[in-house]
Amino acid sequence: MSGRLQNKNIIVTAAGQGIGKATAIAFHNEGANVIATDINDKTLSDLNKEYPNIKVIKLDSTDKNAILEFTKKLDTVDVLFNAVGFVHHGTILECEEDAWDFSNIVNVKSMYFMCKAILPLMIKQNSGSIVNVSSCASSLKGFPNRFVYGTTKGAVIGLTKSIAADFVKKNIRCNSIAPGTVFSPSWQDRVNQSPDPVQAKKDFIARQPMGRLGTAEEIAAIAIYLASDESTFTTGTTFSVDGGISI
Repeated sequence: MSGRLQNKNIIVTAAGQGIGKATAIAFHNEGANVIATDINDKTLSDLNKEYPNIKVIKLDSTDKNAILEFTKKLDTVDVLFNAVGFVHHGTILECEEDAWDFSNIVNVKSMYFMCKAILPLMIKQNSGSIVNVSSCASSLKGFPNRFVYGTTKGAVIGLTKSIAADFVKKNIRCNSIAPGTVFSPSWQDRVNQSPDPVQAKKDFIARQPMGRLGTAEEIAAIAIYLASDESTFTTGTTFSVDGGISI
């Protein structure tokens, strides 16, 4: 099937790599007009070289003023895909206040800023779909050494349900995706930063019920559904795409 998102105007955050990049490409391949944002110039440039029809804009999703300036230039937004996230490693005892604040700013406040800026446009056009990337490490399941990450991703699920409830009468849907461990540049970085990267990789894979990591493209496949008109009766839900780890 192709053209499932034909002519839809879509914004993707954290589109420079990983889930954000795979989703921006998938949306583009389904006929959408994609604006890919990221804080990283280099990854955006690489994406634009590979897909010249994807419009790239440097944007810090934690910068309220930058977001407001960005949205002033927009006429219509059919879909907002929020993919910004940061994984902190450690228990509550290893999570100092600055780490707590940083994770909340990146994982939750960024989505608050983006949703609040884009919702007025969706209300004006009486339609829209917001898709937020949460995690299976959230209110869905507790994982060792994911204290603040799980806390903030649980907050994303709450944010998603609240927006869904508040704007369902405006024909605006809001859903979230809860990925498991996905092979991505950020995952590779976390593995490489461990004392024994080889063992860390084995440990990650060993705890996966399916015996493998997920791919960013598998997350993007669900995102296409939630962005498309196929999901017009779906709102306030969280889709687990985790290889069975939350069973």
